[in-house]
Amino acid sequence: MEPPMELIENEETENGKLRLVADNQLPNDAPAIEKQFVNFMFFRVNPEWRKLNQETKKVYKSEFRKVFEEFSEQMLLFSYSLIGFDSKADLMLWRIGNSLDLIQDMTAKIYRTNLGSYLETTDNYLSVTRQMMFVAPDPDQAADGDRYRITAGEKKYHFLYPCAKHSDWYEKTDEERDELIKENFMVGQKFSNIRIHMTHAFGFSEQEYLISFETDEPKDFLALAEEMRETPASSLTMRGMPIYTCRLRTLSQCLDSLG
Repeated sequence: MEPPMELIENEETENGKLRLVADNQLPNDAPAIEKQFVNFMFFRVNPEWRKLNQETKKVYKSEFRKVFEEFSEQMLLFSYSLIGFDSKADLMLWRIGNSLDLIQDMTAKIYRTNLGSYLETTDNYLSVTRQMMFVAPDPDQAADGDRYRITAGEKKYHFLYPCAKHSDWYEKTDEERDELIKENFMVGQKFSNIRIHMTHAFGFSEQEYLISFETDEPKDFLALAEEMRETPASSLTMRGMPIYTCRLRTLSQCLDSLG
């Protein structure tokens, strides 16, 4: 799902609109930017957790927080509550870093905690940043390279949409795909208050890429999703992929909401 260079070069970037950034727009002497691994991990708590006494739960939650804080120095970590929004999961951890080993090590330590024994992983998505992705223009950015890294956790709500394309998509010419991508991109430009992230998952799972949306106003996301559904490109996107609605909270708030 990568747009043509002609589209990138002709895009307007005023008034806070989204834009696509191309890797070869960087100066030749710029330092190489490491790709980042992105992980969305969803948990559901076992009902037995709620039967524990409050003091025991307090100790278990403190142990869990220590693991989270230990890895927060090496990765970007954000916690989200899904309580009341979704029956599939109660908690989501959004992790962004330069090492797959760190993601695995943190997950293993989470499972070894007492609270971890009450958690079931309902979904686990892994992806990587690429040379082109949707970003919101920021005139205050100190370096062009910053635009290749995810700026995360700035909005209250986060909607995750794993995507895969029908085989018909790959039967189209590059020019036809470019036009479809351009139309979707122009729809996204209408919603300058929504930060859109696109990371690539092909090779990690059956998904080809993960699109997520951050906003302070869920109604705006619903309006965007409605418009995107009517585009020709959306008809070539496989249905049945889960869309998760997540609310940014501190880890303590997320754990307290588990009961």
